[in-house]
Amino acid sequence: MGNLAILAKQAGYEVAGFDKKIYPPMSDQLAASNIEVHDNFDSSHLQPPPDVVVVGNASMPRGNPALEYTLNHGLNYQSGAEWLADTILRDRHVIAVSGTHGKTSTTAMVSWILHCAGTDPGFLIGGASRNFDYSATLGSAPFFVVEADEYDTSYFDRRSKFRHYRPKTLVIGNLEFDHADIFDSLDEIKYQFQHLVREIPANGRIIVPANDEEIESLLERGCWTPVERFTVKPNSDRTPHSSSNSTYSAVQIAPDGTSFDVVRNGSRVGSVNWSQFGLHNVSNAMSAILAAEHCGVDPKQSTQYLASFHGVKRRMEVIAQSGETTVYSDFAHHPTAILRTLDALRQHVGNAHILAVVEPRTHTMSLGTYRDKLKTCCTPADEVIWYRTKTIKWELDELAQDSTIPTRVCSRIEEVVDTICRPRESPTHVVIMSNGGFDGIFALVTNSMQRL
Repeated sequence: MGNLAILAKQAGYEVAGFDKKIYPPMSDQLAASNIEVHDNFDSSHLQPPPDVVVVGNASMPRGNPALEYTLNHGLNYQSGAEWLADTILRDRHVIAVSGTHGKTSTTAMVSWILHCAGTDPGFLIGGASRNFDYSATLGSAPFFVVEADEYDTSYFDRRSKFRHYRPKTLVIGNLEFDHADIFDSLDEIKYQFQHLVREIPANGRIIVPANDEEIESLLERGCWTPVERFTVKPNSDRTPHSSSNSTYSAVQIAPDGTSFDVVRNGSRVGSVNWSQFGLHNVSNAMSAILAAEHCGVDPKQSTQYLASFHGVKRRMEVIAQSGETTVYSDFAHHPTAILRTLDALRQHVGNAHILAVVEPRTHTMSLGTYRDKLKTCCTPADEVIWYRTKTIKWELDELAQDSTIPTRVCSRIEEVVDTICRPRESPTHVVIMSNGGFDGIFALVTNSMQRL
């Protein structure tokens, strides 16, 4: 919603808003844009009546005083996704990045490539890119890159937000079950994606990894748009060829994913050497390269531009270092994301000690939907701490009982911080995984390690 406010300001609107407490970096971006922000509701905030009230879905259920005032006084209102589509995306070439994992990073990659190519793209990234000072900008026509979330739109519109965007270029990075608070099955998620696919024009393009069974079963339900598939060859396969159903492949991949070659129909078109690591980021990069190609950027140029891509905050972001200990913050919203991230770090640091500290905060994890996968998703680490909050609806102790690596469950944030910050004699990498504030652990850790 902060990003939408920034876009509205850039579009010439007078903008103000209210939400729960807003923290950096978004609070800083709003202040820099001279947007008036309130962390409480008062009817004076909606007087005189605005032309439109843009309603979010995270903290605006029925009963919220701002929403009740809007309804009782007959004010004009729209969901955030609807406003974005009608006001910003109309008449733009929309590049939508969707999927269960990797949306934010891939959206940032596409935006950076198009920026380096001189196209001045508009974009809305669902996180803080390290390459830009802002998460959203109008840019210039025609291109606009948007992170396309499958979560529902608002309390009055249960369609996925991406159903409003009508992209011409669509990336589907992967498909897994998530958002157990609003979806009962993966098939319900596919239903939303099915309608999204039907909205892509015949002169558009859909970009997907090859041989993904869930994505292929989705496309088999009906697709009227050319599909560009790519493969990511495992480290053991270092020959520059492409699979029978894909034009592009990533090959010659370094074990930790920090370099790879891009080939088209068996011929090398460029190499990526960058600061990112992990096969999941190689896959994200291939999606971004092909999305940019549909916008007219030569893949060879894209591989060069990615060398200066610095990633996204809270995606394996180093937040503290002291002595032999390096601490990372990672979003890790799903067991598959946790496994991929820890496996990538293992490939990157070799035999160094890895401590995973996980708050299973998302609705899907806190409800226990993925408890079996949570038992094994941290296996690349050497030890695990699971943080138990009051929102967890199941008994986390079973993770410690069934784990193959040393595992414990903690309910006190001070105990977790003490464990992270204790001095060590050998290299140790600590990954703090949460999609929320984790009871202030990030500031507590950074402040504590600065005093060491």
